[in-house]
Amino acid sequence: MKRRGVLSEEELVIVQKNRTDEEAFEEFFKDCYLRNLRPSTINYYKNEFHAAKKIIPKQLVDWEQADIESLIFQSKELMTITSINTRLRALRAFYNFLVSRKFLKKNPMKNIKLLRDRQKEIETLDNHEIEKLIKVIRKQRTFVSFRDEVIMLVFLDTGIRLSELTGIRMEDVRGNKIIVRLTKNLFERTVYLSEFTQEQLERYIQIRGNLSTEKLFVNRDNHELNRHSIQTRFQKYGKEAGISKRVSPHSFRHTMAKRMIMMGVDAFSLMTLLGHSDMTITKKYVNLWGTDIEMKHKKHGALKGLKL
Repeated sequence: MKRRGVLSEEELVIVQKNRTDEEAFEEFFKDCYLRNLRPSTINYYKNEFHAAKKIIPKQLVDWEQADIESLIFQSKELMTITSINTRLRALRAFYNFLVSRKFLKKNPMKNIKLLRDRQKEIETLDNHEIEKLIKVIRKQRTFVSFRDEVIMLVFLDTGIRLSELTGIRMEDVRGNKIIVRLTKNLFERTVYLSEFTQEQLERYIQIRGNLSTEKLFVNRDNHELNRHSIQTRFQKYGKEAGISKRVSPHSFRHTMAKRMIMMGVDAFSLMTLLGHSDMTITKKYVNLWGTDIEMKHKKHGALKGLKL
């Protein structure tokens, strides 16, 4: 029988060299570095790939759709829907890259969708809870407690992320403005301080003094402050203040977003202040607090005061 000129799909598999995960990872992470992704994003990918292979002990380059489905079924016993979707996003980025570079022919994620999750209520802090936190912090009367008060005020005033706050340098503070450089989407932005926060920040800078580090917020040893320390301290303050809600940099961010929406700030301006890359999450905030907006409309609707 005469042979065909073109090899079949099955024959091509035999001829082609088998790729390894090590080769695939090398290409994928080289691309991540070239695109200047944040170290935390690169570590997120590495951790998720490692964890996925622990559940399905097989090279990722050999995975098929059935393996992804098996991963989802097994993960449901171990993880939340949010965590599963986080892992699926990492795998999607990996396989999309490999297929685009012709490293793989088939994308096992092609027909896989993220899992639907119930919309959870986003907790925010009310006036009374914020005031209780301030009281607890001020009781200590130390450099660290005053620093923490200023950090909390900056969080509430600007809605910046924890990673953005720890990246602020002395030169980034300019009166009632802070230039945020270490952003999630790599675009610098300007956030604004209220008069009270500006005054407290200026007092903190005066007490801080001139140090070898250029980072704005420092620990008691005058070294750069780490993220974990901030999270731990605010959890502690929350317990001391008797607040059952989670007290964290992210809850301050949500609180700022809600208060801005309640004051009538438009979604586009809020998106810019929060550093969202698109309107999706900002719209989510607006929809979540729609009842509050409805009450505001009843009080301040455009037809109020008109004799019609």
